[in-house]
Amino acid sequence: MLQEEEVVAGKHSVTEALKSGRTINKIWIAENAQKHLTLPIIAEAKKLGIVIQHVDKRKLDQMVPGVQHQGVVAQAAPYAYVEVEDLLKVAEEKGEPPFLLLLDEIEDPHNLGSILRTADCTGAHGVVLPKRRSAQVTATVSKTSAGAVEYVPVARVTNLGQTIDQLKEMGVWVVGTVVDAVQELYDTEVFDGPVAIVIGNESKGMGRLIREKCDVLVKLPMAGKINSLNASVAAGVVMYEVLRRRRLQG
Repeated sequence: MLQEEEVVAGKHSVTEALKSGRTINKIWIAENAQKHLTLPIIAEAKKLGIVIQHVDKRKLDQMVPGVQHQGVVAQAAPYAYVEVEDLLKVAEEKGEPPFLLLLDEIEDPHNLGSILRTADCTGAHGVVLPKRRSAQVTATVSKTSAGAVEYVPVARVTNLGQTIDQLKEMGVWVVGTVVDAVQELYDTEVFDGPVAIVIGNESKGMGRLIREKCDVLVKLPMAGKINSLNASVAAGVVMYEVLRRRRLQG
């Protein structure tokens, strides 16, 4: 069994890994895989001199249990995490105020994948996750992100609270999302400048310490009867509001 961190599965994920220049050691293709899914990948892999092996589909099922691999699995160099400073550098190089996401113990890899996908769509400069009690970037995350994981840098930190303190010292506003905030998302005025959005755990929300460190707490307006949105959907709503404000600013 390969380490899950080193396995990329599915047409989109493998294609984006090849395009982004990530080191791919080997690609396995299922013997009965649909040609329109696999031919472009085989052509690209041959150009790059990557070893291709045709195997029984059941071998791929064993390599990535529970992942829809579409008959394509690649073994990649382990996912390259970056430092928080690198995320700020990305913003600086683009001439934009930093726009980061801080994930406080998001546990579901599908949520992490969806958040990365939306981060790519909304122009976020990167995502920060704690090393412990948090989903990490795995094959499932890569698949759910539809390849966005190759373009949105992810920093892993030992202590999210300390990272928040550092960001605040650098003039980044830290905005927490909680259901019981006084201020609504659409009333806050900080999204035009340097901002880091904190998204809490799927069931517990943000930790008490993290909540206390936030400069601003906002809630999403709720018109329905149920008081909570899925973490990745909530994150998406906030990210798009940041994008909208920045567009208005020009």
